[in-house]
Amino acid sequence: MTAHEQPTSARPRTAAGPRVTSRDVARAAGVSQAAVSLVLGDKWRGRVSPHKAESVRAAARDLGYRPNLAARSLRMGRTRTALLVVPALTTEYFARVYTGAARVAADHDFGVVLYPSPEGIGPARDPFASARSALDGVIAAAMATDALAALRGEGLPLVMLDSDPDDPGATATVNLDIADGVRRLAAHLLGLGHRRITHLAAAVDSWTFHVRSATLAEALRGVADAEVRTEPAALSVDGGLRAAHAALTGPGPRPTALLCDDDLVAAGACKAARRLGLRVPEDLSVTGLDDLALSRAVEPELTTVRLPAEEVGAAGMHALMAALEGRPPAPVSLPVELVVRGSTGPVP
Repeated sequence: MTAHEQPTSARPRTAAGPRVTSRDVARAAGVSQAAVSLVLGDKWRGRVSPHKAESVRAAARDLGYRPNLAARSLRMGRTRTALLVVPALTTEYFARVYTGAARVAADHDFGVVLYPSPEGIGPARDPFASARSALDGVIAAAMATDALAALRGEGLPLVMLDSDPDDPGATATVNLDIADGVRRLAAHLLGLGHRRITHLAAAVDSWTFHVRSATLAEALRGVADAEVRTEPAALSVDGGLRAAHAALTGPGPRPTALLCDDDLVAAGACKAARRLGLRVPEDLSVTGLDDLALSRAVEPELTTVRLPAEEVGAAGMHALMAALEGRPPAPVSLPVELVVRGSTGPVP
């Protein structure tokens, strides 16, 4: 051995430091390596206590442990990758759905690829040569299963978010109680004395928007003097502005409240009201739906329905993990919350 050679064990570590092993995680968590393998492989239920499982996950996070995913994938026959399909990335709602899904995926050593469908809610093309060879499963938001035929592959599980819970093509569904949110908005406006209400309805052929229209009609059907009209609107500020202008300048008595399918539409509606010399809420009440950051950026701030987007993404990923483990996922319906702010007031 020359003076410049060193034994393998004595060679300098890289700048990144020594590689953390499962033995290091086991030592830090005070458990066996077998327990670490079970927990990080998500096979611990019934074999490791929840307390020890959380200790292992915490130790792995603190130590920066990264398993050899390539070797694990070969052993398990999986890619450990899920695809999240969304109709668009025009608002932060879908970004928050992704955040929730990615957080749960990271706990299972999964990756999440975000795919905004080029056709919106229409047929989504397969972004891979073969979805089956590239993915373990698909999660899709606010779409129909028949739009995802190219992505599913033979036997590829599909979890649907904010979509028809009775769709037989879905492996599992995670929904928001959107009908309850619309009922709360309707009750809020009725309680303020509003009877002439126009629904600025999203011009999108989607289950979630059909539910909103049907629920609003049902909520006002039993109110003798209530009148609900519908004006289609593109899901944008400009779309809301155009739809609100049409609703406020059309024939017949002017509506006293606009119930909008989205906060962006509601922001456009407020803009249209100002251009027509109407005050919000003194002359016109406006409601949104989503509780985006925009709802607090406009003046007055929007009365809206808060949708727990991160919880939707997290629940979707949990459902996919259950399906991959052979556990039948139960349908999930998450509660929503009415948030009353300055854009609604008593009927003028």
